[in-house]
Amino acid sequence: MSTDQPRNLSVGFVPGVTPGKWVARWRERHPAVPLDLHQHDADALVALLEGADDVVFVRLPVDREGIHLIPLYEEQPVAVMSRENELSLYEDIPAGELDGETLLDVAECGGPRTAVEVAASGAGVVILPMSLARLHARKDAVHRPVEGVATTTIGIAWRVEDESDDVEEFIGIVRGRTARSSRQPSQREAPKKSASKKAAEKSAKNAGTASKTTGGGTARKGGSVQRGGRTPQNKQSRPSGSRGKRR
Repeated sequence: MSTDQPRNLSVGFVPGVTPGKWVARWRERHPAVPLDLHQHDADALVALLEGADDVVFVRLPVDREGIHLIPLYEEQPVAVMSRENELSLYEDIPAGELDGETLLDVAECGGPRTAVEVAASGAGVVILPMSLARLHARKDAVHRPVEGVATTTIGIAWRVEDESDDVEEFIGIVRGRTARSSRQPSQREAPKKSASKKAAEKSAKNAGTASKTTGGGTARKGGSVQRGGRTPQNKQSRPSGSRGKRR
């Protein structure tokens, strides 16, 4: 990768995202470039737009002004409730079964952690992505997949004006590109040679080959070896099986 780019990568993420596998691949491929991780309980886009982070994992929807964003995967929605709630008897809760329940608003509860605490007390049910339900799991609460509820999506975002190789390299890792992918900045080919340079290299190679062929004063001609410029005299060959006559 280009050495004129910032050689330190800062990656932010929202709760519920586990970027460990991508971070491990980065550190394996680029051990000389430090990567710092930051979890943001609030809006991760603030850290991105202010320049504190180079790349952030966010939960959609978000305001896309000034950023590039690639959706990565969807999260399974679950209903979190007290263990005493009859809904806990379902393996998958039909959406219609939530009609008689008090649905808690995550923002009004002060965030996912507090919402899970309130649901565990039996005061209601809260719908969360499974990753957040697992993150804030409690012994007195359970969560079950719920049908008919829209999924949430995790995406990766970076600033529009940021064209650094480090950022592009990390985005490629997250998207599943291999270490030898030609689309990775670290594997981009060197500029192609000009026609004149190719011709010069070919000429030099041919001259070197010719020098090796004629060097050492040894050459072959007519199936015989000539050394030191002497030409061996031809000898008459006798017919096979004939000794000739004595005089």
